[in-house]
Amino acid sequence: MEIRKIVTATEELFLEAGRRADLPLRRVAVAAVCANPAAGRYVEDLSVLIEGSAKVGRHIGAIAAELIQPYRIESYGKGALVGIEGEVEHAEAVLTTLLGDTMREAAGGGKAWICHMAKRALPGTSIDIPLAHKDALTIRSHYDAMTVTLPDAPMPGEIAIICCFANRGRLNHRIGGHSVDKMIGQDGLR
Repeated sequence: MEIRKIVTATEELFLEAGRRADLPLRRVAVAAVCANPAAGRYVEDLSVLIEGSAKVGRHIGAIAAELIQPYRIESYGKGALVGIEGEVEHAEAVLTTLLGDTMREAAGGGKAWICHMAKRALPGTSIDIPLAHKDALTIRSHYDAMTVTLPDAPMPGEIAIICCFANRGRLNHRIGGHSVDKMIGQDGLR
């Protein structure tokens, strides 16, 4: 998959509801805007997208891991915006296959299923990328999201593949549920 451009976004939250965090929440997103080789026609075999997502995923995962520094990655999420000549199935092909493995490698491991969002879009459409703990999906403190907007993408024949990482859960988490200190981290759930 040919990459037209890479877009990065970093946000760091220090204060929520008047309370300063001991550890800021840093969220990062890296998007690769690529030519969609399946755009504009029906393609039965989407392996070109599936296989292409591995190379793109390694590239954007490495950039995202660098942007999260000096923190460790605790949560992740992924997404894709497909231009109007493509199908949502094209986004699902890149998201639900090899891309997840490349993100786990960049994150230093991860047992949990990686939450994702996919949609067909015009350039400038926002997408909310869901985040969850990388080793235990039921850790409520890490249910979060990062909004990503690509002003000139995706063009009709493109697909934007997005990787998001965060270093911690939400600030001021207080709704209970499973917690990081009691996490087992073996099956991806608890």
